Amino acid sequence: MTATALPLASAVDLLAATAAAGGTVVLSGHVQPDADALGSTLALAEGLRRRGARVVTTFPEPFVLPWSLGWLPGAEQLVPPGTVPADADLFVSLDAASPGRLGELAGLLDSADRSIVVDHHASNPGFGEVRLVDPHAAATVVLVADLLDGLGVELDEQLATCLYAGLSADTGSFRFGNTAPGTHELAARLLRTGIDHAAISQRLFDTAPFGWLGLLSAVAGRAVLEPDVGAGLVLTWSTAAEAREHGLAPDQLEALVDVVRSTAEADVAAVLKGADDGSWVVSMRSRGATDVAAVAMRLGGGGHRAAAGYTSTLDRDGTIARLRAELSR
Repeated sequence: MTATALPLASAVDLLAATAAAGGTVVLSGHVQPDADALGSTLALAEGLRRRGARVVTTFPEPFVLPWSLGWLPGAEQLVPPGTVPADADLFVSLDAASPGRLGELAGLLDSADRSIVVDHHASNPGFGEVRLVDPHAAATVVLVADLLDGLGVELDEQLATCLYAGLSADTGSFRFGNTAPGTHELAARLLRTGIDHAAISQRLFDTAPFGWLGLLSAVAGRAVLEPDVGAGLVLTWSTAAEAREHGLAPDQLEALVDVVRSTAEADVAAVLKGADDGSWVVSMRSRGATDVAAVAMRLGGGGHRAAAGYTSTLDRDGTIARLRAELSR
């Protein structure tokens, strides 16, 4: 099939036709899904069910639902990627900036009859058959809301809860630079469905096991400030093993960068998260002077100008040295 870029109408038509025929649609977010990836997946899945589609929701291995997101409506219907039919009528990728972020599910881009990619990452290289990719969207859930509108699915509290979770998370509770007038307009629309936005925010941002305090103390204590690296760098690290020592799941490491980024003396905050296989996932945030998406892309990753990441197979010292070199270019 010939690929088509940024066609909302084409995506709606394909989704509607597949649902009307009772077709099987597989939806997946990226590996280690965040609120935007999972909220997008669950909201669009429910909308397609209401239109008559047979829906399968999943995400790549490791198939461990993030501790902070298991309460989202529809999460109980997620299935392991190994159980997903390879010959689906339609595969929808949500919030994945590249095929690599889909892990073993990337094969569905070829094995499914049709495919749609829905994403808002500026670093997305363009993949899949129908590409609804808009780097100006504050979150992928913004695009999913447009798809639901196009499908004639009325937003209710269930759908709005999933959408609001992704919207508030990817805008940092509407604090980040990607927040635009339309962002607040969508938020207002979601609030009008009756969702408990305070409870959603509390679950996403203000709830953690007691062990989080011990982990945060250790990780913050080893932070290093390097004002001469690029426009200034603050750096720290942790590992999945260290998270478990504090009684936490490894996905709890994701929140560390949002603490480190508050450092006034550094434009870039970076947190290295060590996996059990020896690799390091590097999360970066910029206060504005540095395009961390460009840095991440040179290192094999991607993201947004102010928030990006990549995976390194070097050891910790080698990963830090390479990051310093790229930021100093």
